[in-house]
Amino acid sequence: MSGSDFQDKRRRRVFYIPGYDPIHPRRYRELYRKEGRDQAAITGYDLTLSPGKGDSGRYGWHVETLVDGARTDTDVEVLVWSDIVRDSMSNSIPATYLQLLRTAWAYIGSGALWRLMRLRKGPVIAALYPIVMLLAQLALALLAGWLLWRAAGLLTPWLGVAAQGIGALAGIALAVLVLRWFRARDNRLYAYYLMHDFAYSAQARGANPPELEARMAEFADTVAAALQTDVDEVLVVGHSSGAHLGVSILADLIRDGRVPPDGPALAFLSLGQVVPMVSFLPDAWRLRRDLAYLAQSDRLTWVDVTAPGDGCAFALCDPVAVSGVAPQDKRWPLVFSAAFTQTLGPERLAALKRRYFRLHFQYLCAFDRPKDYDYFLITAGPVTLADRYRGRPASVSRIERAVSGHVGVTP
Repeated sequence: MSGSDFQDKRRRRVFYIPGYDPIHPRRYRELYRKEGRDQAAITGYDLTLSPGKGDSGRYGWHVETLVDGARTDTDVEVLVWSDIVRDSMSNSIPATYLQLLRTAWAYIGSGALWRLMRLRKGPVIAALYPIVMLLAQLALALLAGWLLWRAAGLLTPWLGVAAQGIGALAGIALAVLVLRWFRARDNRLYAYYLMHDFAYSAQARGANPPELEARMAEFADTVAAALQTDVDEVLVVGHSSGAHLGVSILADLIRDGRVPPDGPALAFLSLGQVVPMVSFLPDAWRLRRDLAYLAQSDRLTWVDVTAPGDGCAFALCDPVAVSGVAPQDKRWPLVFSAAFTQTLGPERLAALKRRYFRLHFQYLCAFDRPKDYDYFLITAGPVTLADRYRGRPASVSRIERAVSGHVGVTP
């Protein structure tokens, strides 16, 4: 659909649900501003950001675009749960190692880990990385402490048995200092960050913690209010862990009759999703039930975009089908690839090599050679998600086989 098909200015509300991220939401505004400017220059349209026009207690921004003569006004709002993330990351070093044991058991004891490995190795390696890294840090700390204790033993001829006691205390102190040294550098190693991330979902074996359920209910109220406004589309974007939050929020809205039949078009865009990391756990009944419900709904459009180049996502894995809850009348999601190797130039690909977290955010960034995926046209352009991808086939290489060993939707 070209811009000439539009006679009036289009209006949209966008709600962005971040993944497990403790950073202030201004990060997403600055990312949108910078990358949107670059994408507009590459593709050839006008995009302008200005301060948000919403409630003072919320965080967002306003976008105006001019695409082939069609003007669009978009209000983007970040649905913030970074405070919950920060609280969950405030554990001590010993508590983090206890989390390690509990999380490892949640995935290994339930059989989820082995089944996840049958889908994509990348996100499973990302899940194992913090376990291996934290155990390696502990081993180095204990080794340093043991070596100091052994060295103190050389002073026995002069200090007697006191040397052993002094050496033991010094060794323990050194081991603690080494562990603290590693944690202070976690902004480079990401061991504690990833451990807290996977532990948060695993702590209740896939069930949402109460504080998250309460926040999701608030998000649902916010989206429901937008559906009562005079806009053309309400678009929910869930990135990474935010994708499975979006599934449950939208399932609740539709199930509760809060999506007006004559209201704005409702759309859901899931990006870089890691749904199986939660839906494969034994007690993820709510998520599996919501996946099955949303997959057959005619009240929204759901598009799922991933890329094999993103090692932190379950690329091209249909989150409904692989979770084993696909209904017979399944409509959604439309699954296709952002195809980084085709849509990013050689120089950019080389610059992003082994920058795994940056690649996980590429869906929110500019592409050198965009095909039919342009995050900024989707969120701020004149065409709705339903119209943009109407008739678009799913990727032929998508994975749809049921892999999860836990497929129940009720306790």
